[in-house]
Amino acid sequence: MPVIDKVIFEELKQMSGADFINELIDAFLEDAPHMIQTMQTAAETGDVETFRRNAHSLKSNAYTFGATELGGLARELEAMGRENNLAIGDRLEVLREAFGTVAQELRELRI
Repeated sequence: MPVIDKVIFEELKQMSGADFINELIDAFLEDAPHMIQTMQTAAETGDVETFRRNAHSLKSNAYTFGATELGGLARELEAMGRENNLAIGDRLEVLREAFGTVAQELRELRI
């Protein structure tokens, strides 16, 4: 399974325009690490709502680019937050690794 679903990515590129796709990629590459760090802090402090909100945003952004595995991991964490369950184990580390792979591929997809 590819890291980025090329069909979804191409649809986004067509909708946003070739010029704007690089801005979208750059914004995601800048924002996602902050979201993950905020989730880490929220998990450590028991801030379920902040955790859930950031997981939701990361999920939505990942799916927008066709990063379905990353989106699925974020969706799982969002559901845990919705259930007030922050016993996430190593899931954030798995999420960070998945983001690293997505980030590398998105950099290569820049026009």
